Amino acid sequence: MFVFAGLGNMGTKYERTRHNVGFDTIDFLAAQYRINNFKLKHKSLIADGIIQGQKTLLVKPQTYMNNSGEAIRQIMDYYKVPYENLVIIYDDVDLDVGRLRIRAKGSSGTHNGMRSILNHIKTEDFPRIRIGIGKAPEQMDLADYVLSRFSDEERKLVNTAIENAARAAVTMICSSVEIAMSRYNN
Repeated sequence: MFVFAGLGNMGTKYERTRHNVGFDTIDFLAAQYRINNFKLKHKSLIADGIIQGQKTLLVKPQTYMNNSGEAIRQIMDYYKVPYENLVIIYDDVDLDVGRLRIRAKGSSGTHNGMRSILNHIKTEDFPRIRIGIGKAPEQMDLADYVLSRFSDEERKLVNTAIENAARAAVTMICSSVEIAMSRYNN
């Protein structure tokens, strides 16, 4: 089994914001593979289905971004999924808008949602897909920036990145993290 967890904040107020590109990627995967049985479980919206012959959970934690680790920990404990089959998809202010960075493991960097996950599951040994949302303008508070929406031009770049992030996740199922990295890191 694979677990694809996109990070974001719940509620219409946060839809299509910079901080919700993880949720957007999960929604894209759900639409592509006709997985629409989302239910609230383990502090998350969870849907299960088959992607490329593998049982897969699509997860959108409902704990707000900075507490994402609570939900991920519950899911990992309940389903007993090996950490190498957990893929976290989230926004990154250190990458230009629309760029992807895939890693097999690593630190949380400056991302509070990832910091929460690492604190709760006590390992860095799981793949992650980071989607670039660009740096905040100097005069803008970071929290306000990540909760803002993209310009029309940026949205086109991000939509392409979301599609590529979904393809990268599927590549991890079919092949490996390393092949996903070689194909989609840009």
